[in-house]
Amino acid sequence: MEKLTHFNDQNRSKMVDVTDKKVTSRTALATGEIKMHPETLQRIHEGKIKKGDVLAVAQVAGIMAAKQTSSLIPMCHLIPLTGVDIHFEDDGESIVTCTAQVKTKHVTGVEIEGLLAVQTALLTIYDMCKAIDRGMIISNVHLVEKIGGKSGHFIFDDQVSHESQD
Repeated sequence: MEKLTHFNDQNRSKMVDVTDKKVTSRTALATGEIKMHPETLQRIHEGKIKKGDVLAVAQVAGIMAAKQTSSLIPMCHLIPLTGVDIHFEDDGESIVTCTAQVKTKHVTGVEIEGLLAVQTALLTIYDMCKAIDRGMIISNVHLVEKIGGKSGHFIFDDQVSHESQD
């Protein structure tokens, strides 16, 4: 069994030492969705949400979240991000999909930054629309692709089982 890297010799949590890792370009792409009443999505499109432009605010929130990841997730390293881009698409009925691409040139990856950007953008949509639709569901948040680093290229395959491999 592979040695766990997030534990010290006293079996307590530690931040992994990345001192000797090589600086490489790294990119992460994450996605997720929020399901809402069709009327809610229509009001977003028409700009009729009292708190303002929902997707513009959610986009900024996602970018801000990516930049604050190490302050929120205890074992994440402070990473100088070189790019964060948030996109929204919807199905024209009731689902908004958020995709975040995060980039760096550093010694560790940006998967958590991408995932946090997506979650925060979707939570912002929820917050801005909750007065008219408290039944919204955030789901299917996952890493789509990771490029760079020692572990190589990862592409999500929803056909593969995600059971623990002990």
